[in-house]
Amino acid sequence: MSTENAARTAIDDSKRCPCGTGLTYGECCGPIHRREREPATAEQLMRSRFTAFALGDVDWLLASWHPTTRPRSLELDPGIRWLRLDIVGTSAGGPFDREGTVSFDAHWVADGTRGAMRELSRFRRDQGWQYLDGQQR
Repeated sequence: MSTENAARTAIDDSKRCPCGTGLTYGECCGPIHRREREPATAEQLMRSRFTAFALGDVDWLLASWHPTTRPRSLELDPGIRWLRLDIVGTSAGGPFDREGTVSFDAHWVADGTRGAMRELSRFRRDQGWQYLDGQQR
């Protein structure tokens, strides 16, 4: 897998996590990104993926993508700054489920223009939760 990307942004564990839980990065997505613990739910994986987009962590984005749908490489647009994640709803995706969905709005800014990506993402848990695919909504 190639990981073409702009520089990864470091974040201190004591700073608030970009995913919006209100927890610090060290309590929230940091341990997931460092592979110290697995996401327990599809929503936790979704939040960790948003944070990876915000920080430019292509390695985590590819590692958390299901192998049947994962691209060979991923290049992030360095001109997009991810601002906020709003979870709109979830279906299944709990600790005892094998599949789940997360509907979300991911807010961004680029060149002074603000926008939001609205998606219904599907997740599968084979050996841990992984992103399968998504539909714009």
